[in-house]
Amino acid sequence: MSNTTCYTLAELAQRIGAELVGDSQYKISDLATLQSATPNDLSFIANPTYKKYLATTQAGAIICNKELAETISTNKLIVANPYLAYAQLTPLFDSSLRFETGIHSTAVIGKNCELGNGVSIQANAVIGDDVTIGDGVFIGAGTCIGANSSIGARTRLLANVTIYHGISIGEDCILHSGSVVGADGFGFAPSSDGWVKIHQLGGVIIRNKVEVGAGTTIDRGALDDTFIDDGVILDNLVQIAHNVRIGKHTAIAGTTVVGGSTVIGENCTIGGAIAIAGHITIVDKVYITGMSMVTNSITEAGSYSSGIPLAPTKDWRKNAARFRNLDALASRLINLERSLKDKE
Repeated sequence: MSNTTCYTLAELAQRIGAELVGDSQYKISDLATLQSATPNDLSFIANPTYKKYLATTQAGAIICNKELAETISTNKLIVANPYLAYAQLTPLFDSSLRFETGIHSTAVIGKNCELGNGVSIQANAVIGDDVTIGDGVFIGAGTCIGANSSIGARTRLLANVTIYHGISIGEDCILHSGSVVGADGFGFAPSSDGWVKIHQLGGVIIRNKVEVGAGTTIDRGALDDTFIDDGVILDNLVQIAHNVRIGKHTAIAGTTVVGGSTVIGENCTIGGAIAIAGHITIVDKVYITGMSMVTNSITEAGSYSSGIPLAPTKDWRKNAARFRNLDALASRLINLERSLKDKE
């Protein structure tokens, strides 16, 4: 995306603590890949796989580490972690972060609401009674915020986000379109006449700097609150059930489901399409690879997997058939070991 704001390499280097080699007053107007960059763009190389593009790139400057700096002839910003440096510069060039303050004429604001300074409320947004909104909050078109909820400073609710009643969201959060916070958890009691709904009486507390992907749902607690701690990132289409607790800086990839009352620790990385059962605990610093099924608590940090890797169909069919016979094969092996032991 083009950007009308320009920065000198000196300004960019200072922001990321880089060693600048080249023209300190050279102006940069955008970020781009090595392949598509123009002389007005800043690019980066974090993966050696892309070294092949260094000879032909038109980038005006490149973020790199010391090992690759000698192979780059253009302006360069030398840092220990180029990918992190690139991430730190992206806000400067993100036009979506700029918006006009004010309340659109079609927005509906309830009674006794408190609105901070520099708030932007877009068309057809609906805000219930007794809602508190902090300074610099952006509320996108069609977004609904239920009564007695609070939104912290500089948080951004994109278009068509739904926040139910009694929800607390901290500062500097981002909730993408279609996300839903505070819907009822899946609570029903069986009876002779069918299912009896358990009304969900808790709420949801989301702390600071949390990002929630498009279409992701975070259910309210049955009695206590569902809790998402600082710096958590949830990808698109993630389901967080009632009374789940997620620790600081944990990341969960798309289409993963977390069952009710499960506790996930800090600094965990959970891959995509994972099913995590309810009422279990996962300690800090756990990495779970994609397509895994977690049915028991994880009590030690480390990497865990259970998904079956892709294979040619003919090989997969053979393996699947053998898996069905695994119990019988195990029994035969045990009997064989006993027979050998008896002979000894």
